[in-house]
Amino acid sequence: MPQLGLLHGRAWAVLFGQLRRPPGAVCIRAVHSHSQVAEAALATQLKPHQEKSNFIIKTPKGTRDLSPQQMVVREKILDMVVSCFKRHGAKGLDTPAFELKDFDIAGQFDPMIPDAECLKIVCEILSGLQLGDFLIKMSWKDVRHEMVAKKGLAAEVADRIGDYVQCHGGVSLVKQMFQDPRLSQNKQALEGLGDLKLLFEYLTLFGIAEKISFDLSLARGLDYYTGVIYEAVLLQTPAHAEEELLNVGSVAAGGRYDGLVGMFDPKGHNVPCVGLSIGVERIFSIVEQRMKTFGEKIRTTETQVFVATPQKNFLQERLKLIAELWDAGIKAELMYKNNPKLLTQLHYCENMGIPLVVIIGEQELKEGVIKLRSVASREEVAITRENLVAEIQKRLSES
Repeated sequence: MPQLGLLHGRAWAVLFGQLRRPPGAVCIRAVHSHSQVAEAALATQLKPHQEKSNFIIKTPKGTRDLSPQQMVVREKILDMVVSCFKRHGAKGLDTPAFELKDFDIAGQFDPMIPDAECLKIVCEILSGLQLGDFLIKMSWKDVRHEMVAKKGLAAEVADRIGDYVQCHGGVSLVKQMFQDPRLSQNKQALEGLGDLKLLFEYLTLFGIAEKISFDLSLARGLDYYTGVIYEAVLLQTPAHAEEELLNVGSVAAGGRYDGLVGMFDPKGHNVPCVGLSIGVERIFSIVEQRMKTFGEKIRTTETQVFVATPQKNFLQERLKLIAELWDAGIKAELMYKNNPKLLTQLHYCENMGIPLVVIIGEQELKEGVIKLRSVASREEVAITRENLVAEIQKRLSES
């Protein structure tokens, strides 16, 4: 079961500074679809006394071509991420940059509610993708500097908290810190612990508290974070012990950045924000590696029905039949030959993973029926032409 770790940077310094934010305002949720734009770089070399130009087409650095199989996997990952974002009320926003999927909540709200939802989203996506356990790490040095140098917290109290953050845990660790007299006597530490306790209450209600873990051996390098910071990394489990573990780093990350928007506002208006990023490229590399390891076969089309015939000169009948299927919203295809062999058509369906075949020939045309064949079981039944679409839709809904 995945575990999510939390990390407080500047104001996980929360133990030392207030993260209280006034209620009100409207939540602005944005899904950033950062897609790498694969534009070919065109180099033109003009030589003296030559009318023609020499064109060299290159693939841009940081991009790559994807095979149909890879595209299917990639689209499934993106669909799952985006559908999760939409389930949480996201609005779309496209900014061409690196391949990430971001979810951000902007506005002034009561403490820890948006932060908890972001963590819930990370859990939903990584659990849905079935990538295995994930964990967060954070170093103590940066947090201690933040508390002592910028928050004014006494060094001995910061060192005492350092004893705790070298460990990792969840709700039990928070309770233990609450009971420490040296922390409980410090107002700033109590305020931070209160927010942390509140966050765990929300995570418990979301059903993900048991997936939360603290491990403060790794610090995130971005200076604009101001509160809770999280970074999900995959861990090898016994179930995936036979796999070659890819060292891809974090697969999801995010945190609170209350001061970033104000840096770009001419009037300096601050907009509290918390968000997350899903590393699509890294996840894709992991899934691709697993496909190679286990020899998984990926369908490159979504074709549901193949229109076939066992006889010659039936192209027109096949075209009329496939048009009926298309008009009914059924994904169908046929072979682009006048007189294809039936065995060739059936082998194609097996290779492409197409579940159903409709067969029309002289006998079927004479009786006013169509043969419906299951590719997997090879069973065939005769269906009247008027009932064919309904029968196909019924089978597809049951599969």
